[in-house]
Amino acid sequence: MTSQLRVMSIYEGFFSGGARALHTTVVAGLHTGGTHQHSVLSLYSAMRRETILQRMEEDASYRSLSAIGVEVRSLGRRIGGGAAARKAFSAAEVATAVAHARRADIILSLKEQPLRLVNQPGFPRKPVIVCLHRSDPQNQGSALAEFKTAVADGRVAAAICCAESTRSAYEAAGIPSSLLKVIPNGVDLTRFQPVPVRRRAALRRSLGVPAKASVVTLAARYDPMKNVPLFLAAARRWLEREPAGHVLMCGAGMTTANIELCGLLNDLFDDEPRYLNRLHLLGIRRDMEAVYAATDVVALTSVSGEAAPLCLIEGAMCGAVPVSTDVGDTVPIVAGHGLITAPEPEAISAAWSEAVRRRAEFTPMLLGSRERFSHTRMIASYAGVIDGAHRDLGLRVPQRL
Repeated sequence: MTSQLRVMSIYEGFFSGGARALHTTVVAGLHTGGTHQHSVLSLYSAMRRETILQRMEEDASYRSLSAIGVEVRSLGRRIGGGAAARKAFSAAEVATAVAHARRADIILSLKEQPLRLVNQPGFPRKPVIVCLHRSDPQNQGSALAEFKTAVADGRVAAAICCAESTRSAYEAAGIPSSLLKVIPNGVDLTRFQPVPVRRRAALRRSLGVPAKASVVTLAARYDPMKNVPLFLAAARRWLEREPAGHVLMCGAGMTTANIELCGLLNDLFDDEPRYLNRLHLLGIRRDMEAVYAATDVVALTSVSGEAAPLCLIEGAMCGAVPVSTDVGDTVPIVAGHGLITAPEPEAISAAWSEAVRRRAEFTPMLLGSRERFSHTRMIASYAGVIDGAHRDLGLRVPQRL
């Protein structure tokens, strides 16, 4: 065990989202691979996001990491999100973080927000690798400034970008290109895969959807960057156009407990509430592979911030045709087996209908692209960057911004 590289990830908190799910896949793969010993330090033990309180111990990523022996600790902060993200660290909190960091050889920061802890005086000078999962660094509050501070101080050994759009955005924002390494997102192909016709029909019944329905799924948290109003406007038109159509909405905040979402539904469907019988709010799901396998089209209507959306990859690997607006790296992700559409309700709804109609045509291309999105390739690439940062320890000099 002493020969294993000790890697500590720092999270702002545990909550449902693509970046944490992907990072969990990476950490689990490296931890069980035999050469790394991973741990996680979360700044908060609970996060208030998308209208709900998400507790660390109830999170799927927390549970899966704990189950394989990854040590997961909290800094002790109770509830994060909103103004809490700007709260200064106490001496006791910094001391706790320092004690954990001293036991690590490498620090992984999930996104740039935790760098405000790394930049605290007295934090151990260990190589830091920043994992970047968005394409809008200017819209992350003070996080970009903290990132630049860590770079100028020589703390950052590398920054892993999940997409070319991420690399380009951070380079344009002033992060040295020599630090930016692109590792495209990947998924577990044994989990995300098509299912037989009989199994697909059973999954649909469990979701309250007829076996022969046309199904469009949005898997996203309720957040402005996801442009839920645009999705719902397109859904209204599509449900009018497709009498056998059903729409599934999964993710944090996608429930009737979300007053803002209910207001949107009332505004858009007030004259035809019967259409709401074919719109299903599923909330956070732990079985997204089953939802995708029951789906014809996996949709995304974001207008900013996205980099390499996991929902499109996961859905496609289960046989759903990806249909997305042009944001981040969605064009190369969707190319050849899906559709890119203008961010306009009528164009989106028409693209969904086309995707359903051409699903049999797209299926061979979806299946043929599976190895391109394998998580084993992604995990090996992460290992290369982490091991390289450890080998280069002592050779780095502060980067000029």
